[in-house]
Amino acid sequence: MRHVGVLALQGDYEAHGRVLSELDVSWQLVKMPRELDAVDSLIIPGGESTTLLKLMAPIAMRPALERFHAQGRPIFGTCAGLILLARETRMPAQESLGLIDIVAERNAYGRQIDSFIGEGTPLVADLEPAPLEMVFIRAPKIAELQASVTPLATCQDVVVLARQDNVLVASFHPELTSDRRVHQYFLDMVSG
Repeated sequence: MRHVGVLALQGDYEAHGRVLSELDVSWQLVKMPRELDAVDSLIIPGGESTTLLKLMAPIAMRPALERFHAQGRPIFGTCAGLILLARETRMPAQESLGLIDIVAERNAYGRQIDSFIGEGTPLVADLEPAPLEMVFIRAPKIAELQASVTPLATCQDVVVLARQDNVLVASFHPELTSDRRVHQYFLDMVSG
């Protein structure tokens, strides 16, 4: 039985919870490191990456997430979650967990006022060929990805969804659309 955790320190974690409920998946909010023991996978939602790092520090969430990853449990990061999971971040540089071999450029699509809805192109059969609706809010860009990272979808010819082993990242917010394919892809990783 899949039991997904949603990191609930900051950001729109409730939107991911609604999607999981809609997909009839058991889930819980994760606010403390010990709660990671109760879940087999984790979603790190969008929000503000520097704020997330500040909230994680006093409760020792970073080492807990590193252990979670080392145990092979799947992690899905959207927007700020992508930034936290990246090997390196730029514009400006900041600390990250380094769990996926990408370079993320923060706020690459502009400020809040520059947010937009785009149409993405799936690159793998698991996502079906139909265009994906993608919501970009102060979104990061995957500026570089190593050969060990699989691009899964693009928008405007830029990779915006990628996977390396048990880590999935999205520049956009799939939880803010009615298309459930990205979450279903993650759940299939969990069942794997």
